[in-house]
Amino acid sequence: MRILLWHVHGSWTTSFVQGGHDYLVPVTADRGPDGLGRARTWDWPPNVREVAPENLADTGVDVVVLQRPHELELAGRWLGRRPGYDVPAVYVEHNTPEGDVPDTRHPLAGQDRIPIAHVTAFNQLFWDCDGARTVVIDHGIVDPGLRYTGEVNRAAVVVNDPVRRGRSVGTDLLPRVAVVGGLDVFGMRVDLLPDVLRLPSDQLRVHEDLPQERMHHELARRRVYVHTARWTSLGLSLLEAMHLGMPVVAVAATEVPAAVPPEAGLVTARHELLTRGVATYLADHDLAVETGRAARRYALEHYGLKRFLRRWDGLLRSAVDGR
Repeated sequence: MRILLWHVHGSWTTSFVQGGHDYLVPVTADRGPDGLGRARTWDWPPNVREVAPENLADTGVDVVVLQRPHELELAGRWLGRRPGYDVPAVYVEHNTPEGDVPDTRHPLAGQDRIPIAHVTAFNQLFWDCDGARTVVIDHGIVDPGLRYTGEVNRAAVVVNDPVRRGRSVGTDLLPRVAVVGGLDVFGMRVDLLPDVLRLPSDQLRVHEDLPQERMHHELARRRVYVHTARWTSLGLSLLEAMHLGMPVVAVAATEVPAAVPPEAGLVTARHELLTRGVATYLADHDLAVETGRAARRYALEHYGLKRFLRRWDGLLRSAVDGR
């Protein structure tokens, strides 16, 4: 199957392109948001090929995987065919709704030609899709392996653009975690955090835009993974940390209570319990190891790659066959 999709969400796409199909990823001269091409910090297989927009009209495409509303127009213009009419299409909804929640209407609501694949059951529940066909395909992770050592007795957070995104990703909670025993923040555009939070360097350290392999190595050396997001879809970095064998302390929001069982760590909406949970794992390495092993077992069972790819193969095949 030849699949056209944009490079929008690097971690999700890394899992999606493991399916053994031919994947066409648009690339533009400036490698802007609509033409990033192949990933540079993730490891993608060779069957992911870059294609220039001007060549797409002459390229056979079996199905289009849409991830942003404007890609409907882009695909129609670049392919010369309308998604859902002239070429099969599926829309992936990565995000929690914004605006008048829970009455936010989905951009593809009310139509019956393009199914909407939500990455969490929470997203499916909260978006108003108004009769459009919806399915839930839970995340699947390329297993990085059991790497946890916890030798660096500090907490770790992975977050992108925390200054701009603010409370939605729990940026205001980071100082609470940092003062417990030190915090390392990994991600993109985290370099502004020290100036904004004004914490001493022993409490807060940032690690800007590391390649995925190196980030996994460094995460697994930290004692505990902390997930502070209030209103985002289920963070893949959380599931990756669980795969690595890290214990988890997480804010009880959106899909997290379903993704992190009690044996895998602490999920709470209470400020004091959040910091107490971090302190507990920093003080007890043996407990952290035991909890991290349980987190990994749960993640492998519920967010494994094979299940993810099997569900996607079924949805893509049904779209191509017109079912």
